[in-house]
Amino acid sequence: MPSLRNILPVLAACCLPLFAPAATLGAQAAAVKPASGKNKGKPVATKNGKKNKPNGKKTSAKRIQGKKPVAKKKVFLEKHVVAVKGSLPNVQSLGALVVDMDSGQEIFTRKPDQPRAIASISKLAATLVVMDHNLDLDGLTTIKKIDAEVARGGAPSRLLEGMTLSNRDLLHAALLGSDNRAVSALGRAVGLSTTQLCNAMNKKVASLELRATRFREPTGLSPENVSTPREILQLLRADMSHPVLGPIVRKPEYEAHPVGRPAIKYVSTHRPAARPSLQILGGKTGYNDTARYCLVIAIRIEGHNYGMALLGTEGKLTRFGDVARVVDWIVTHKAKLAAPAVVQGPPLPDGFSAIPDAGALPMLQDHGAVPPAMLQPQPDQ
Repeated sequence: MPSLRNILPVLAACCLPLFAPAATLGAQAAAVKPASGKNKGKPVATKNGKKNKPNGKKTSAKRIQGKKPVAKKKVFLEKHVVAVKGSLPNVQSLGALVVDMDSGQEIFTRKPDQPRAIASISKLAATLVVMDHNLDLDGLTTIKKIDAEVARGGAPSRLLEGMTLSNRDLLHAALLGSDNRAVSALGRAVGLSTTQLCNAMNKKVASLELRATRFREPTGLSPENVSTPREILQLLRADMSHPVLGPIVRKPEYEAHPVGRPAIKYVSTHRPAARPSLQILGGKTGYNDTARYCLVIAIRIEGHNYGMALLGTEGKLTRFGDVARVVDWIVTHKAKLAAPAVVQGPPLPDGFSAIPDAGALPMLQDHGAVPPAMLQPQPDQ
């Protein structure tokens, strides 16, 4: 007969699994038991190592570290509105001017002489200045750290530090691609610092008698770069009449060739305005948080030339929708617009078509505020 000393180890081995689950459950219960006393109200650890709030809800790592989740910025592409309102094209821009560039007749105005931020439309003045300083189009310029610093805060650039391009390529990058680094590099190519380039831009617009136009820096990133719808149309005319800049602002696209690197294709930022019923003669877009979406453009409709300046629109494509609404309105009312303007405004510098003062001609004018419209988000295109 076996002794008691031999039986006890066998019984212990057989009974241990029966008590193990209870012990495990007890340990788990202790792990999730709410804290009390001095630990009351503090997060407690769970079996997976995460922390729970006293109410049992999980707390993200960001909240534990005292950081709030970053809210995703909502971006609207276009306001969808009716084409005509009150017998006028339903333009959504806060500042607008549509003018017949052949006769000087104003077709539509909304605060055409009120200064507003113009963003990258500033580049029209910057490129005029570097051409005035005898820019060598075939000369080579290397993108440097200073160019990246000048462009900081703007749109991403494809002009990387150390990349070398012809100045001709940089002009296209600035006017078609609206590249901020290109503007800084062009200034250096003619021996101008950022401050000197900005000062020269202010002198240039003063020589063009653009009295409401001024610049704080050369790229358009500053909200203090301002002008009026009337004056940015004159600035566009100056670029269009230039033998080098004119063909550039008319191009829909261009391919730059950095030395020893793959080609960079630029598509004009004003290309979305293109329609079968019009021909684009030149243009420039702009955007910053203060200016919102801006566009100045010259177009030809049925052999007639028109200029449009659209400032302060909400939605990236709304400004191009304004162009479409105006074009459709002009085509529909071309018989009424056939009569030539009989009163001309004050003389402008040589090479510019006359644009009369706001009250010089009888015109279709909108004095009302922009009608409210529901902003509809659209997929990127």
